[in-house]
Amino acid sequence: MSTAAITHEQGHATTDEKVLWQGGKSPFKAGYGKVMMWYFLISDTFTFASLLVTYGALRFAMTDNWPKSAEVFSSIPLPMFEGVHAPLVFVSFMTFLLIVSSYTMVRAVQEGYLMNRKGVIKFLVPTLICGLMFLGCQYLEWTHMMHDGVTATTASEITKVVNFGQLFFIITGFHGLHVFAGTILLTWLIVATANGRFDKVGHYEMVEKIGLYWHFVDLVWVYVFLCFYLL
Repeated sequence: MSTAAITHEQGHATTDEKVLWQGGKSPFKAGYGKVMMWYFLISDTFTFASLLVTYGALRFAMTDNWPKSAEVFSSIPLPMFEGVHAPLVFVSFMTFLLIVSSYTMVRAVQEGYLMNRKGVIKFLVPTLICGLMFLGCQYLEWTHMMHDGVTATTASEITKVVNFGQLFFIITGFHGLHVFAGTILLTWLIVATANGRFDKVGHYEMVEKIGLYWHFVDLVWVYVFLCFYLL
């Protein structure tokens, strides 16, 4: 092939590439930050999946001795409800908190699209409150479990096997760490929104990016709730 033909083909390829990428814009039709958030969430999914698969493998290997969730989580860890038999009621309330927070997060993102600063703050605040309440409930649940003798190295008469406590504290603790990080991000987001940061930038994409993270945390809890508390 002649040098002129090669030069023509290279020039044609370069022209097509510019048309395809449109001057270097993302082919995903999303901002760099949003794409990176998706990459992070996908990688984090594998971490949670590996933990839950480990839980499933150990559980089915110890079917005869594995504790029943309705017996382990049969009380409400509050002094006023001491002695009340209410299987899964407390953790259902925790799940309800995250579901409500997902709704308020969606509404905050919608208000961001409308460039409504007051509306964003209006829905971010209850999202943060639900997240903090969830962490408070998890603290009560953990202390109650430890009081009953369940730790990462010991089992109670109900839990029977040490592996249950190990996986419970590792998986719920790892998820709780994500919720804690989310509350820090939400706090910063509320302050930044109140100071008019995103009005100056001209968009509220950051609300959407942190919203993606928060929805991921809520979705993971659904699987944790299913594995530990329902099955």
